Amino acid sequence: MIKQKIVIVGGGAGGLELATKLGNKLGKKGHATVKLVDASDTHLWKPLLHEVATGSMDSGIDELSYRAHAYNHGFSFHLGRMAGLDRDKKEIILSPIMEGDKEVLPERRLNYDLLVMAIGSVTNDFGTQGAAENCYFLDSRVQAERFHKKLLNTYLKANAEAKGRDDFTLNIGIVGAGATGVELAAELHNTAEQLAAYGLDNLKQEQLKVTVIEAGERILPALPPRISSAAHRELEGLGVTVSTNTMITQITDQGFETKDGSLIKSDLRVWAAGVKAPEFLKDIAGLETNRVNQLHVKTTLQTTRDDDIYAIGDCSFLLQDNGKPVPPRAQAAHQQASHVYKNIMNRYKDKPQSDYTYHDHGSLVSLSRYSTVGSLMGNLTKGSMMVEGRIARIVYISLYRLHQIALHGYFKTLLIGLSGRINRVIRPRLKLH
Repeated sequence: MIKQKIVIVGGGAGGLELATKLGNKLGKKGHATVKLVDASDTHLWKPLLHEVATGSMDSGIDELSYRAHAYNHGFSFHLGRMAGLDRDKKEIILSPIMEGDKEVLPERRLNYDLLVMAIGSVTNDFGTQGAAENCYFLDSRVQAERFHKKLLNTYLKANAEAKGRDDFTLNIGIVGAGATGVELAAELHNTAEQLAAYGLDNLKQEQLKVTVIEAGERILPALPPRISSAAHRELEGLGVTVSTNTMITQITDQGFETKDGSLIKSDLRVWAAGVKAPEFLKDIAGLETNRVNQLHVKTTLQTTRDDDIYAIGDCSFLLQDNGKPVPPRAQAAHQQASHVYKNIMNRYKDKPQSDYTYHDHGSLVSLSRYSTVGSLMGNLTKGSMMVEGRIARIVYISLYRLHQIALHGYFKTLLIGLSGRINRVIRPRLKLH
């Protein structure tokens, strides 16, 4: 067996699970060197970033150190942001690491025999005027923590100004009614309840006005209409204003200007609509990309113009037999990571590459502690089974546990779960700093 250099760029759900499997199977046995590259020191499951943003999850407790995890699982971690690719030399280029205006590490190059692109996606503001300057985005732990700090400061100020004033309102606007926008809206109401319990009770919960703005006809457009309708009812029950068929043309520090000329006032503004792959991927090294910078892949998950480069997760584009692309979901990244692992092992055994088929196991949306709605089974049955309430919440949590099991195994995941229960007893219900 030839010792190869395998480089995985991106430590999200798919990239980290793949690095862990390959490290355990090949790295520990000296059959390959497995390297994981990421721009952050730590990993958080991206579907939970809205909980970090509202304080329901403490990233300092739940984040995973790449370097420590690499030590335990037979691969090495390299901190850096990918800036380029040299396919002729089989090298990826990492940008210099800076501390202010001082260079910590210069530009670096890493050689590979096999490269896996698992870079994920970022929010797509579609060039909307004022979005970058006046909105918060939730693409990373750093951005989620920045929003959390701003939310606490804004709430602190509003609580002081609301004393004795029934006419006072704190307005928060969210553009995009996909899973992130809908879940964030519900979590904000939970945050208001918790902050009132911890003494910030001048601002009544009904004085928090959360508006979810969607350009389409309904919220959660990627999910079946009945699930969308159920979530819509739950949000309105919480007092969330849902504005569908509303196109935003400009964003200022006052709020959102709509296509019909009206203004949706907002003290805090979040953009959670649309996804795209990072800009540097556009036509990188002659690889085939689409209009949102995703890398075209074959059914083997190899890029269309280079069989030594795979792409998985949100940064990849693959049309299914039904003519629809594989959706940018965590379950797709998980499935693709497992499939690329099998195909890399097939290469070592001189076996042909196998084709990947996306299996939709359903989708769940958590409305904080109030409710969870969604569908299960997807195309594993002739239809989907709608679930909500406690059963749906248990299944939703189990998805995160499955990700942890892929990284840590069953025993450590059990210990992590027990630790979480203990923390709920001894720590505040909300991160307050």
